[in-house]
Amino acid sequence: MEHRAYWAIKQLNMDLNAAGEKRLLQLNELDEFRMEAYENAKLYKERTKKCMICTFRGKLRSRWSGPYTVTKVLPYGATQVSYETKGTFTVNGQRLKHYWGGDFSKQKSTVQLETPE
Repeated sequence: MEHRAYWAIKQLNMDLNAAGEKRLLQLNELDEFRMEAYENAKLYKERTKKCMICTFRGKLRSRWSGPYTVTKVLPYGATQVSYETKGTFTVNGQRLKHYWGGDFSKQKSTVQLETPE
């Protein structure tokens, strides 16, 4: 029985030391690949950050800078708003808030709503 086991190991050429060394080499290669990927990601982030700084050099300005007038309420919550100099554009109606500051007329007005037929 021992002779058959020895013969089978010899046939399969199972050298445990060589297999262990090969496995260690594979693990080292994997570690090198991981470190290289980490360095590449770091370089990519640095380049992207530099590019973003070049793109946005000035202060970001919001287009929400004053009282807007609601001109039309569209279906599914969309609202059309206008401003004297900016023109008319469509926004999400849930993002609109009342404008309480500034100098604008506080007169009450009524709006007649038409019912669709």
